[in-house]
Amino acid sequence: MLNKEIETRRQSEIICVEDLVPQDYLLRKIEAAVDFSKIYDIVGKLYSTNNGRPSTDPVVLFKAVLIQHMYGIPSLRKTAEEISLNMAYRWFLGYSLLEKTPHFSTFSYNFCHRFTNEVVQQVFDWILNEINNAGYLSPEAVFIDGAHIKANNNIRKVIKKAVPEAAKYTANSYLKK
Repeated sequence: MLNKEIETRRQSEIICVEDLVPQDYLLRKIEAAVDFSKIYDIVGKLYSTNNGRPSTDPVVLFKAVLIQHMYGIPSLRKTAEEISLNMAYRWFLGYSLLEKTPHFSTFSYNFCHRFTNEVVQQVFDWILNEINNAGYLSPEAVFIDGAHIKANNNIRKVIKKAVPEAAKYTANSYLKK
């Protein structure tokens, strides 16, 4: 009975990635509303059909950055990690459970060296327009974090002060007992 958890981890099952994504999940709605093949028209001139190694699908690259911004993932490195772990993200990008997902450097390289600012802006304007036309954007509420946090630039200074004071306080409280 205590080994049940370990036994189920190694269990083989036949499963469809499609069944792992809830029907009302936002990415499923966006996939239904937006024809991402338009991206090929926008970035097609940046790719060569007969030169170099096979590239990562540009739709995957833009969808990954869309995931990053929609779900507030702080970096492309973390986004790449989340894509490899999250079944809904894999489904949205068209990856199977066992298929290797792109390395974070693939995203970085393409957005630094292949896609110009104008191309990126054109693609994201188009995607946002499509999502808005489908009714998934709402201008009713905008949240901006305006919290004021005082900078703490010198961490060592705090440690040098805090440790002796805490030690002195603790030592004095034990001596009084």
